Amino acid sequence: MTLALKNSLVVTLETTAARAGLALIAATGGRATDGRATALFELGRTDGTAGGRTLKLELSGDFDFVTPELLPEMGAHLAEEARRLRNPRPECYVTLAGLPVAFGRFAWPFHRSTSGADTYIVHGEVRLADGSARDLHAKVAASVTRTFAEIVRAMEQPYAESFVYNAVRKTVDMGQLELLKSGNRQPVPVTTRYYSRWQKKFVFTDTDDGERLRYLLSKVYWLSGVLGEGQPVWVADPRDAQYLNTGEQDLLRMASDEAAEGLMTLEGEFAAATPALMARAGEYEAARDRALAFTKPQFNEAMRAGQANM
Repeated sequence: MTLALKNSLVVTLETTAARAGLALIAATGGRATDGRATALFELGRTDGTAGGRTLKLELSGDFDFVTPELLPEMGAHLAEEARRLRNPRPECYVTLAGLPVAFGRFAWPFHRSTSGADTYIVHGEVRLADGSARDLHAKVAASVTRTFAEIVRAMEQPYAESFVYNAVRKTVDMGQLELLKSGNRQPVPVTTRYYSRWQKKFVFTDTDDGERLRYLLSKVYWLSGVLGEGQPVWVADPRDAQYLNTGEQDLLRMASDEAAEGLMTLEGEFAAATPALMARAGEYEAARDRALAFTKPQFNEAMRAGQANM
């Protein structure tokens, strides 16, 4: 660890992480996109069940989360991440349409826009994660308005990562984020339409039981069966529950039903793909291809040929 970091931040982070079942492996200083000093932490599960996988956390160097408003949410975030580390690919998720993607290279915390707009920006990357050699990805710039920022406890990774990742997934669902071999950074607007002030929660999409079940089976197929080589994945993930506008217990109930049908095995909150589920490979690959095609711009062929009146 470096002595350049604020000692109180290191100590409080280490203490909070320990309560979540995480151990601090390393703490170093860094720089945010706008040049501000940051604190970079690497954490791992204390029980050794993560197979060497670690969590990267980046906070503003002067950030103090030991307050009644901030500490509970930090603790909850770390507890969720501790469970997520048990996934064979903790950085991977599935969209509602069935597209497996990996999140990475997010440059936390948010920084103010340099274009003159009154927004906060965080840069990152989302990649196709289907086990193939295709290098399809999108560099993203998730932007949060000042009005939206007032809803968020703090413009830091633990308080914003879930809704940013879900906004990216929602943008993919809407066909507004294209995965390419190369390309410019693409915008992901994170606006107040994703937040219900009446319910005081984030709402990305309304789903029914059928859609949630298809999502859950797709997740277990891709993240356990394809990417995880049969290792179990966390099916009661609150991040997925937020994305689908449901509860963790609802997802767990569905997983239990599918375990009874032989499509997955369930141990606690973790499910693994069975041969019966993997036999449906054609179904999930077709859904992936449709979802991928939906993200590509569609052109009017008549206009391309110069036959349309302008």
